[in-house]
Amino acid sequence: MQIEVNGTRLWFDVDGSALVPDGSTMCERPTIVLLHGGPGGFDHSYFKPDFARLAEAAQVVYLDLRGHGRSERGDPADWSFDVCADDVRALCDALGIARPVVLGHSLGGFVALVYATRHPEHPGALILQSTLARFDLARIVEDFRRIAGDEVAAIAERAWGDDGQSVTDAEWARCWAAYGPWVTGELEEARTIANQELNAPGLKLIREFDVLDQLAVIKCPTLVCVGELDPMTSVAAAGEIVDALPAETARLEIIEHAGHFPWKDAPDQYWPVVIDFLTS
Repeated sequence: MQIEVNGTRLWFDVDGSALVPDGSTMCERPTIVLLHGGPGGFDHSYFKPDFARLAEAAQVVYLDLRGHGRSERGDPADWSFDVCADDVRALCDALGIARPVVLGHSLGGFVALVYATRHPEHPGALILQSTLARFDLARIVEDFRRIAGDEVAAIAERAWGDDGQSVTDAEWARCWAAYGPWVTGELEEARTIANQELNAPGLKLIREFDVLDQLAVIKCPTLVCVGELDPMTSVAAAGEIVDALPAETARLEIIEHAGHFPWKDAPDQYWPVVIDFLTS
């Protein structure tokens, strides 16, 4: 399905019902909006079919961020976290979704944070999954060194620094494998509609990203979830987010034996955490 918001056509899909029968009444359930990673190389598809299980407790909305997947692309130079964040609000308002639970994974977490700081009265809750509030190359490199050794750390430094064009596919494969026990592969890549033109400008924005001093304005309950083995969005980075949020709103969950995709690495740990937060 597509809808036009803020002058751009956005693609979305839905699992589950917002209203379900409960005796003689209709019971309203929460709606969770899923924001995928990137930039450019991902869309909503890697959430499927796993996140469909949330339809037992909520309505699940999959969104392709502008410039990604089946959504309108536009000029890569105009793409920004602010624009995507405003799209999330506009999409929810257009569809009549009040107080959404917004789950942002990786780059989607950047968008979720910006959305919640720009529109603090709008979200009902946030789930910040494997993400950052502040890009810190030195910390990322050291976490790759700890997880995968000096050679992979050197690749990560080039890939995420200003020398990414020199990283070969074989080198990146070594770096990507260090993200956790399970990472997306050929099957997921085949399902994804990529937009490589967005990669370079998106990476530039990632390197400049820092909203840490803005997080105090977020008012809604926020689950910060991280895999203990994730070198890109580490436990330390997750703790930094929690420390910057109002203490009464923030909850940190560390998923053991998991990396950047903890629902794949440790599903028995991951899903009870998310469902408990979603239904509470």
